[in-house]
Amino acid sequence: MIYYSKEVAAAIAGKKPIVALESTIISHGLPRPRNLLVAQEVEEIVRATGATPATIAIIDGEIHVGLEPAELDRIANEDGVVKASTRDLAVLAATKKSAATTVAATAHIAAMAGISVFATGGLGGVHLGDGFDESADLRGLSVTPIVIVCAGVKSILNVAATLERLETLAVPVLGYKTNKFPGFFLTESGFEIEHRTDSAEEIAAIWNNREATNTAGTAIIVANPVKNELNRELHDSLVANGMAAAETAHITGKAVTPFLLEYFHRVSEGKSLDVNVEVIKANSKLAAEIALAI
Repeated sequence: MIYYSKEVAAAIAGKKPIVALESTIISHGLPRPRNLLVAQEVEEIVRATGATPATIAIIDGEIHVGLEPAELDRIANEDGVVKASTRDLAVLAATKKSAATTVAATAHIAAMAGISVFATGGLGGVHLGDGFDESADLRGLSVTPIVIVCAGVKSILNVAATLERLETLAVPVLGYKTNKFPGFFLTESGFEIEHRTDSAEEIAAIWNNREATNTAGTAIIVANPVKNELNRELHDSLVANGMAAAETAHITGKAVTPFLLEYFHRVSEGKSLDVNVEVIKANSKLAAEIALAI
């Protein structure tokens, strides 16, 4: 069963545009107390653009699409809120635990709720190293019909391998006003994008042509590069030293990304945090414009 906030329920009833928002960035991606403030600001950006924000999370084992103020506060400030991907949803329902949803889980739930557009920061992907470590985001997007606006994949990942996997999984990647694939903290990752779009209306047209071309089963990735990137020399140093710190601390699996984000924010003295916040705000605005166009 899905529980809808009053605002989202009214938007569904009125057939108004809705933008799904993930909650992992709130609980695991940004430090307190800024995390709650940013979450509130992002929701306001979506509203100001003309759409309804639907922040998605698991509260006491129940799926929530849209959070009331007290629920948003819980996800931001309550200890013990875990990070949940799609595979965890049934377990959380049975154990009545609360969780913030990853890209894969948020996209899955948004599609269940009939929401077509989702804004996030950066996608998961293929990790660096020799081991087979790949985010569930990739397979999730290959089977989930949704437009997802992001700033590329996090630059702590193997970008080349991630793009190859997306091609293999037949997930289209659109550059928004660019043919360069962004690198989350960086405007360009060094890799090209074949397809460029220059307006929300173009993206809506592509979305609306999925049925006619029998390609409606996957997500459409809209890569929206950050305007004010992190200093590249600082970025490269943070990646190298952060990965080394994670290895020394024996951090593995889904704990790697939050560890590295915290490392980036701390060592850069907040510079990477500012970029992270700029990314999610810009992506939320573009997602709302796309939702209106659709």
